[in-house]
Amino acid sequence: MPRDKGATFRVGIGYDSHRFAAGRPLKLGGVTIPSEVGLLGHSDADAICHAVTDAILGAAGLGDIGEMFPDTDPANKGRDSIEMLEGAVKRVSAAGYVVNQVDVTVVAEAPKLSDHRQKIRARLASALGIESTSVSVKGKSNEGMGWIGRKEGLACIAVATLKGNR
Repeated sequence: MPRDKGATFRVGIGYDSHRFAAGRPLKLGGVTIPSEVGLLGHSDADAICHAVTDAILGAAGLGDIGEMFPDTDPANKGRDSIEMLEGAVKRVSAAGYVVNQVDVTVVAEAPKLSDHRQKIRARLASALGIESTSVSVKGKSNEGMGWIGRKEGLACIAVATLKGNR
């Protein structure tokens, strides 16, 4: 396929992890997942959104989620992570880029994501301004190893590609 000579492509990687905590809702990719535990964090602790936010900001060379939404700012206490992702998309757009594609891996023993995957893809796609077919969400276990294997929390890795005219 011929390369579009007027476009540039950028790649970013994001990572986030959070501990589980009782008494909090579990939000992943903007979707509330039925669970006895949620994720502990200053915002709603949506690790998928945090990893994707870092991936798109990194691809555009615009820093990370902590710079844009510091946990020292009381306005970010309990903040909806989809809202933060949408803010990052606006910043990326202002820099001359659009999100092209996102690939997310969630590493956790529980919950299983299979029943929620399509809702997560659709919610992320809406926030990113792309089709859900351009969003991949995969769940992997840690085979019982380490803090994830002991069900103390979960981790997410995201890769995003951006297209721009810079």
